[in-house]
Amino acid sequence: MSKTVFFDIDGTIWDDDMVIPESTLEAVAALKANGHLAFICTGRARASVRSEKLLNMGFDGIIAACGNYIEMDGKVIYENDLSADMVQKVIRVLSECKMPVVLEGSTDYWIDDEGFENDPYVDYLFESLGEHAHIIRGYDGEIRINKFSADVIDGTDYERVKAEFADDFLILEHVENVVEFVPKGTSKATGIKWLCNHLDIPLDETYAIGDSVNDLEMLESVGHGIAMGNSMPPVKEIAEYVTSDISDDGVKNALKHYGLI
Repeated sequence: MSKTVFFDIDGTIWDDDMVIPESTLEAVAALKANGHLAFICTGRARASVRSEKLLNMGFDGIIAACGNYIEMDGKVIYENDLSADMVQKVIRVLSECKMPVVLEGSTDYWIDDEGFENDPYVDYLFESLGEHAHIIRGYDGEIRINKFSADVIDGTDYERVKAEFADDFLILEHVENVVEFVPKGTSKATGIKWLCNHLDIPLDETYAIGDSVNDLEMLESVGHGIAMGNSMPPVKEIAEYVTSDISDDGVKNALKHYGLI
């Protein structure tokens, strides 16, 4: 019987330098050749999932923005945008609190022009997104986003930010003072459940592989949750199986462990 596997991108499909191990390319190809379904399931908004090498791996679809955007066979089948009022509140409050923000949409990103000096990720966004990356200050067009991320820097009033948004967002604190804000009630897990319901896929026939805190619900929601060897400790604690590091054929070894390849 065909199984369905959901793959995180960062730290799972590719490493910190966005290099995809050859063993991962081979493993996903073998998974597909065996008749199984494969989906990207990422915290990244769709606009930043642009790598041709990644998109040409043969995935059946993409769950992006922590479950707030889903496409299959190149067609959008679900999307949850923040309201215009909420977007304006995010811009106003984070500016007042000196917390530089990246507004993440399915087609475009909007980025603060102050506070991200010498930030290689923001440099990458401008380079990779090109005309789809905009400076927030002075932008007067429509801003459609699914979620946002921000940095805690010297002078940030982070306590006020948390108080302002705790009712509406799940606040995920990552390494290097990066904070991710995901609409409450949504996650990679809700995206997986929506897609499985849409395609009539039993959850006990599903697998997910991830490494980060925004993968926790995803790994707990599927039939078989797999943590990469390079995962954060909380991810390893809740996983059904911990595979090897990304640099040590982690994806390939996980799929072999379950007899999927």
